[in-house]
Amino acid sequence: MKNILIKGPVLSQSGYGEQARFAMRALLSRPDLYNIFIEPINWGKTGWIVNDGEEKDLIDQLIGKTIFHENSGQKYDAVIQVTIPNEWEKLAPVNIGYTAGIETTKVAPGWVEKGNIMDRIILVSNHSKDIYQKTAFTIRDKRTNEVLDDDYRCKTPMDVVNFPVKEIEPTDVPIELEHDFNFLSVAQWGPRKNIKNTIKWFVEEFKDRPAGLVLKLNVMNNSTIDYHHSIKKIQELLRDYEDRRCKIYLLHGDLTPAEMAGLYKHKKIKALINISHGEGFGLPIFEAAYSGLPIVTVGWSGQVDYLYAPYHDKKKNKTKIRPHFASVDYDINQIQQEAVWDGVLERDSGWCFAKKMSYKDKIKDVYTNYKKYKDLANSLKTHVLKEHSKEKAYSNFVTSVSQCFEKTDEEENVEVMVL
Repeated sequence: MKNILIKGPVLSQSGYGEQARFAMRALLSRPDLYNIFIEPINWGKTGWIVNDGEEKDLIDQLIGKTIFHENSGQKYDAVIQVTIPNEWEKLAPVNIGYTAGIETTKVAPGWVEKGNIMDRIILVSNHSKDIYQKTAFTIRDKRTNEVLDDDYRCKTPMDVVNFPVKEIEPTDVPIELEHDFNFLSVAQWGPRKNIKNTIKWFVEEFKDRPAGLVLKLNVMNNSTIDYHHSIKKIQELLRDYEDRRCKIYLLHGDLTPAEMAGLYKHKKIKALINISHGEGFGLPIFEAAYSGLPIVTVGWSGQVDYLYAPYHDKKKNKTKIRPHFASVDYDINQIQQEAVWDGVLERDSGWCFAKKMSYKDKIKDVYTNYKKYKDLANSLKTHVLKEHSKEKAYSNFVTSVSQCFEKTDEEENVEVMVL
C-alpha cells in the first residue's frame, strides 16, 4: 500500500481543478494499491467549490486525514503535483508532474528543467506530450559561453491520459432564447481564448439572420464587478451593430455540472464554437462532443485527441479516420505580446490563429446544413463514449502511476552480499 499525496487545486472551479479531482477519483478506484491524501492549492482567481455533495465531503475528509498524517510525522511514498511545471518540486521518493497547460508550439526552458527532476510526467493530450518532448534548448556556460548541451530537452518518461466522459443527469438552465438556432461558447475572456473575434465575426456573419450566440464566460472570476465588466466588453464590440437581428446572451456565474450538461443539451442551442489559439485538452469541447452537440473549431492542439473518429466509406468499403466537426482553417503564428508570460508563455512560441473567412463559412454552413453536422456529432458522441470511458481513463492513470514504483520496489528487493 503506497501513501500518495495529491497536491493540486482540488477545490477550484477550473480545468486544473477538474484535473486534480480526476487524479483523486482514479486513484481512489484502487484502494488495494493506494492510500490517498489531499493538499489543496489555489488556482489563480478562480472560485472554489462551495456546493455540498458527496465528493466535496470526501475531499474535506481527505484534507483532514492529510493534516493528521503530517502532524504525526508520517511521510509519503509519492506526490502527484497538479500544476504548471515551473512549480514542480522534489517532495517525496517518487515525484509525478501532472499538467495540461501546453497550448503553444514550445514550452519554457524552466519547464524542461523542472520536468527533468520528475520521475514521471502525465499529460492530458498528445499535443502536450509532443510539444514537451520536441522542445529543445542550448545550454551554455555562464562564464565562458561554451556550449554544454546543444540539445537540452526533457528526458523524463511521459504518458498521456485523456479525461473521461461524465455521466451527469442534465438540469434545465433558465435562459430565454428568442431564436430557435443558437451557438454556444464557453470560455474565460483572455488573449488565448480569442473571444473578441468569436463574437465580432459571428455578428458580422449573422447580423441579418435569426440566430444567437450564448456566451458562458467571465473575465477573471464570477463576482458582480466581473459581471458588469464582462457586459461592458461585449457592449463595446456590439456598438457598431445596433440594428442587428442576431442576439448575444451572457451567462455569467457558477453553473453546476448538471446545469452545464443541460446547456449542451438545450433544445435551442445547436452547436459549440471554439476558435481559441490553443487548448491543453479543451474540456468544454470534449463535453460538447459526448453530449452530441455539433462543434465548430480548429484541428489543432488538445482537441485533436477526440474530434476525429472512424468513418466507413461504403463506396470504397474502407474505414477511415476523419474529422467529425466543422473544421476552421488556421495559421500558426507567434503569440501576441499581451499573452507573453515569462517562464510560462515564451515570446518566441506560436499558437493557432483561426482564419476569419473560414470561421464565417463554417458557422454559416452549420446553420444552413444542420442535419449534416448533427449526424456527424451523433457519430462522434458514440465514438467518444466508447473510447473515453471512466474505466479506461482510470486504468490508464493508475497504470502510469504504478510504473513509477516498479523501479523503487525492485531496488528494495535487491540483496547485497559482501564477499
